[in-house]
Amino acid sequence: MTAFFMRVPRSTRLPSMGATERRPVHAVWLIALWLAGPGNLPLWQRIFALEDTLVRRLVLLAGLGLIVVAATAALLSLLAWPRIFRPAATLLVLVAAFNTHFMWQYGVVMDPTMLANVAHTDIREVRDLVSLHLVGTVLLVAGPPLWWLWHRPVVSRAWWAQTGRNLIGVVVGLLVVVGAGLASYQGLASLMRNHKDVRYMINPLNSVYAATRVAADQLPQQVRTLQPTGEDAKLGASYANQVRPPLLMLVVGETARAQNWGLNAYARETTPALRRWQEQNGLVNFPQVRSCGTNTQVSLPCIFSPLSREDGGDRTPTQENLLDVLQRAGLAVLWLDNQSGCKGICDRVSHASTSELNLPGLCEGGECFDEALLIGLDERIAALDPVRRARGVVLVLHQMGSHGPAYSKRTPVDRKPFLPECTSNTLSACAPEQLVNAYDNTIAYTDHFLDQSLQWLQRQSTEGRFDTGMIYVSDHGESLGENGLYLHGVPYAFAPEQQTHMPMVGWLSPALQQRSGVSTDCLRQQAAAPLTHDNVFHTVLGLMDVSTQARDNALNVVAPCHS
Repeated sequence: MTAFFMRVPRSTRLPSMGATERRPVHAVWLIALWLAGPGNLPLWQRIFALEDTLVRRLVLLAGLGLIVVAATAALLSLLAWPRIFRPAATLLVLVAAFNTHFMWQYGVVMDPTMLANVAHTDIREVRDLVSLHLVGTVLLVAGPPLWWLWHRPVVSRAWWAQTGRNLIGVVVGLLVVVGAGLASYQGLASLMRNHKDVRYMINPLNSVYAATRVAADQLPQQVRTLQPTGEDAKLGASYANQVRPPLLMLVVGETARAQNWGLNAYARETTPALRRWQEQNGLVNFPQVRSCGTNTQVSLPCIFSPLSREDGGDRTPTQENLLDVLQRAGLAVLWLDNQSGCKGICDRVSHASTSELNLPGLCEGGECFDEALLIGLDERIAALDPVRRARGVVLVLHQMGSHGPAYSKRTPVDRKPFLPECTSNTLSACAPEQLVNAYDNTIAYTDHFLDQSLQWLQRQSTEGRFDTGMIYVSDHGESLGENGLYLHGVPYAFAPEQQTHMPMVGWLSPALQQRSGVSTDCLRQQAAAPLTHDNVFHTVLGLMDVSTQARDNALNVVAPCHS
């Protein structure tokens, strides 16, 4: 019995029946095949829909399919080390599964800006995106390869032997990529030139590329000091003998698109309150405004950047922003947030979030309706530095607005004029008219919120505390199923108009008109001109009469109306 349990020396052990299956090269190519097939179903569906003949479809599917397999195998070969391969392959498979769900459901693609946006998503946004469909897709796409991967042993080899095998795998993979690319060059070149979004649909290589770009762009910024902006900023002549300080409210909307904005001749009256302000109180609507990006991570910093989009305002900020210039000039600045944060814009000024509030009827489940931004606003203003407040105040309200996909959660029960509405976050499963109803309800609620904000500003002015005004502008638009797209975040170069054309309005109290020399009648005459987010930085400085070389009056919307 003792001899039966004796340990057999390693060198004399017989190989197991499955020893040939232990080779990492098998795992590399089998995982690559799975990722290129089930892991890229949205890609193959898209290509199949683009081509008009079966032969062209098959040629493209074969050529690009072989490239995806080989490129993925080359990547996996780099990671084919005993303690690294399974965790790394697991991550890539899961990434491909999640990408598959979001590409299928919402038509989004994974580019660097989308990945940066994902990295800054908070728990509330994650909760809105979770669904049974997501769980099902991940299980179907990731379940089989992960079960197989984690139920097979991986043999250990000497480092030099493993290095040689890995390098061979990389070289073979790259050679196949080159060969397949040359063989199908004409069709692939035409595809990538005419349908650039396809390159961001290749799983999981799209995420690897995006992560590399984001790291290359953002990591250096973590150790780089922001360049000062407007060091010469000073208050203009209107402050010399002012009776009351100015107060400008800048409302940054979320995901409101111009197409569904009542003031822009939309078939539905989604902005009845703003129309009354337009007809009775001089509110100005700007119908031709384009965003700087198609997601908050890009657009929000760009709105406050001194740089235009063409000059780099849509990239990771390298310079101080509008709020820094206003504060340097001596004004009080306050940022109030009902979103996932200010993306670093408000870090150097006074700021607060509605996440700190517990208001029955307004804040439930860790999320507040936008009206919560107005609760205690007088006390928040009074708590600002009194010296700065006496000069003037710029107040920024960052809305939850029309943030999807859970549009129905953005509006109170008694603020839903369009019914029935879609209540699912699987938007493609909703009837189109119910999806539009849910979205239009968010626009109608923004109209109500802006009405409440304007009433507060009007009281401040009529009671003699401040000379008040407001600018509202959304950060980007939204797709509601047009061309199979939902939500936003399509790369800007080929983003649809629904994601880049968004609403903007302005209102100046009679006192602020007199102080600034800007009449709303003049602004209305200028309102139809094409504008972009680039105009906001310079327009706010112009309205607040802040003089600095950073201010460009060519981009100042109110400059032609100064008397």
